[in-house]
Amino acid sequence: MKCLTLLAAMALCFSCLSLPARAEEDLPPLSGYLTDALYKEAVPWDTCDDSALAAVMRKADRGEAVTVAVIGGSITEGTISGGSRDGEAPFRLAYAEIFRRWWADRFPQAKVTFINAGIGGTDSYLGVHRLRRDVTIKKPDVVLVEFAVNDDGSKPFFKASYDSLVRRLLECDPRPAVLLLFMGQTNGATAQQTQAAVGAAYRLPMVSQINVIKAAMKEGTYSAQVLSGDTVHPSAVGHAMTGEILWRYLNGVYARRDSLPEPAPFDAPPVTADPYHSPRLYTGDSLIPQDQGTFVSGTGATCWHYQRGWVNRQGAGGFTAKLSFRTLGILYQRTIDGKSGRYDIFVDDVYAATIDGRFPGGWGNAITATEVYTSDERAEHTVTVRQADGSDGMLILLGFLAAD
Repeated sequence: MKCLTLLAAMALCFSCLSLPARAEEDLPPLSGYLTDALYKEAVPWDTCDDSALAAVMRKADRGEAVTVAVIGGSITEGTISGGSRDGEAPFRLAYAEIFRRWWADRFPQAKVTFINAGIGGTDSYLGVHRLRRDVTIKKPDVVLVEFAVNDDGSKPFFKASYDSLVRRLLECDPRPAVLLLFMGQTNGATAQQTQAAVGAAYRLPMVSQINVIKAAMKEGTYSAQVLSGDTVHPSAVGHAMTGEILWRYLNGVYARRDSLPEPAPFDAPPVTADPYHSPRLYTGDSLIPQDQGTFVSGTGATCWHYQRGWVNRQGAGGFTAKLSFRTLGILYQRTIDGKSGRYDIFVDDVYAATIDGRFPGGWGNAITATEVYTSDERAEHTVTVRQADGSDGMLILLGFLAAD
């Protein structure tokens, strides 16, 4: 999915929206696409523990400042596709902005800080490694997680990376309230099943957009063309429906906030092997290489999130750095221009993997995170990136993903 920032138009014309007056126990949503029957499809789980969300709401009730964060892919970042009935939509807002609006409108007496850590085309493997830099260092009170479209739910690898991401949030001090959102494509593709297993094990609040749109399409209320112009990203109508799901869920917790207890300490065992402890993302901001070889600093990457890396446009490469890790991934950019090539990764001079910067026929230049090395123990290693034999293309190297 394309790495696009939230369009400025989404943030404009709030004064043009016709908003109902704030009520004490029921803050009306910004639109009315979601029927009661459809909403029931969004909340099928009986394992959800809303006590952490309620605690944040009580904090905001007291007028204390709260920080609300979202992390995910391009849907979270704010990409809105065209829809066949977008002309009927009362606004063009991404779901993350509607989520933010609930907190700001419900608690006008509190300062609400919002963090949008959505990055297009990224998955929970990169997510867990960038989590501290983009989210937890800011000590959020609430974090919404959305990776069900970009993760491949059929692969245990992504169940493990998602599990590690959620656990790193729940182990924070102070611990944020964590809300899981399961998006899906209009063709039904989603990682909801495996991600919901993680959420259920930790009794986290969970809501499903994919259940809603599948039911809506089955009953003929909304077609795929209405909900998404490209199968993947919601239209303005699709984002509004997702915002309504979240809005109604938060209203339900708010109505019960004083009857819910303080959240219990987190002590649940991991669902998977939880492979990514102390995850770290090294870029040009935090890593000084031993030798850059023919790489030069600065990437020219089309995604503004990662500008401090290295690029090899000609030559053998030979980038070398010392890092401590148990698992290692490479963060790089694949390109559609035919100018990128294949590069070999060596750990302590032993071949580990080959990465390919080519993305022929792709939707655009893509941020890619690929795990290249795993071990049973953490140790200091020398990592080398060299152009593969027979390849003469460039490589845009964005960083390294290390974990213990």
